[in-house]
Amino acid sequence: MEYVNINLSTNDIANDETSNTPFDNSNTPYDDVHKTMSHDCPRLLIPVVNEAFQEKYTGDEKIKFLHNEHFINIEGKPTEEKITDSCFEIQSETIKKYLIESQSNADSSMPRRLFEYGSQVALDDAVEEGDQLVVDFPRTAVLFLRHTRNTPDEMKIKIQTTGGSVLYNVPVIKIQKYTLQEIFEKNLLFFLPFYIFRYSKKLKVYEANSKKLQELKAEYSYIRERLETLSSEGKITEFEKYTLFRMSQKVIDALAKNYPQVREGVGTIMGGKILDYDAKIILQSGIREGERNGKILTYLEFVKEGFLTLAEAAKRLNMKEEELKNYLQ
Repeated sequence: MEYVNINLSTNDIANDETSNTPFDNSNTPYDDVHKTMSHDCPRLLIPVVNEAFQEKYTGDEKIKFLHNEHFINIEGKPTEEKITDSCFEIQSETIKKYLIESQSNADSSMPRRLFEYGSQVALDDAVEEGDQLVVDFPRTAVLFLRHTRNTPDEMKIKIQTTGGSVLYNVPVIKIQKYTLQEIFEKNLLFFLPFYIFRYSKKLKVYEANSKKLQELKAEYSYIRERLETLSSEGKITEFEKYTLFRMSQKVIDALAKNYPQVREGVGTIMGGKILDYDAKIILQSGIREGERNGKILTYLEFVKEGFLTLAEAAKRLNMKEEELKNYLQ
């Protein structure tokens, strides 16, 4: 299968200082997508961790989510509730904590917020060893949905103590720089819902030029085809596929809210009739596609996510519960 050629260069797309595309400064739609992807499709976080921290996880490791709500007390100010996008630990030969945040625009307060988040996460699991309090700061990274020439490749937080200074390095991932080929080669499917940001400055052009719009639609047809193939090969579950479709459509709806031709043309490819149903409704009605093993793996994902009990999954697969339990071992 050949990859779609992208006519616009990364510099044309991503590295301008300003954007002509309206967006919600609260970033709520994009935060929601990040959180939904993290909790509904946690396996997709592992390649992101590998990319950000040069880890070598296989994808079979266990992910455990940590508290993502904390209350920050600053003297003279009301107590603030801080909610992180995704905070989790990966359990392999060792256990490591990670904090990954999404950011749609440059924000000078970002390093301060990251330090606040990291401090609270570290305190959650602080342990006393003799006369020492040991705190383990999470490995932290930021996913920039759009960036400028001034966006750093890394954020640095210097912590001064009486015993010396410590540098807290936070890698920055610029999603707009990744081509479709890189995304699929590195299995960075977590980035796909945000792929439309690559063209955020060109939406006005696509809205007015039907030929250009067809090119964009062709890219999204390619994305859908690749995800369908990965699903049929058992490399992602049906639930992960439909979640990627649904979250892509949500980001497109938000970013292209003032461009109906783009929103409807591209959104329909990632949506269509199948997305008239929420992915969890699809789960409840059962998945009737694919081979038996693929169906078993899919239902086991639902059991692990807590959407079904083992007994319910066994009943829908027409299997004995003990037989299905063997697949969990």
